[in-house]
Amino acid sequence: MDKILRHRVSKILFPVVALVAVAFAAYFYMQMNKLQQDPQAAAQAEVSALVAKVSKLIVLPEGETPTIATVSDPAALKDQAFFARAQAGDKVLIYAQAKKAILYSVTLNRIIEVAPLNIGTQKAVTPPATKTTTEENKKP
Repeated sequence: MDKILRHRVSKILFPVVALVAVAFAAYFYMQMNKLQQDPQAAAQAEVSALVAKVSKLIVLPEGETPTIATVSDPAALKDQAFFARAQAGDKVLIYAQAKKAILYSVTLNRIIEVAPLNIGTQKAVTPPATKTTTEENKKP
C-alpha cells in the first residue's frame, strides 16, 4: 500500500514541480527581455527606488536626479573622512547642482554621512610668465 501511495504522489508532484519551474523560467525570460530592450529604464527604476528610500530619512534636493555610486572597496577609501564608516555595498548619492553628497547604508537603511560637494569650483592656476632673454645672460 505504501508503494501505491508513493506512486500516486509522484504522479502528481512531478508535473506540478515541472509546471512551476516552467512558470519561473518564463517569468525570468520576460524580465531579461525587458532589460535588453531598455536597460536605461531598469537603471532609472533603481535610482528612483533608492531616492524614495533615502528621502524618508533626509530631505533631498528637489529638481535634480542624483548620480549614484556604489562603494566596492571601503579599505581604499578609509583615508577620506567622508568614507570613514563606509562598508561595501553602501550607496553615494551625488547631487552636483545642489553640491551635496550623501552616503547611505543599504543594509542598515541609514544615512551614514552628508558632505558638501566641491567639484570643479577651483580655478586653474597659471604660473606667471618669466622673462628669459639670451642677451641678459651673456657677459661682455
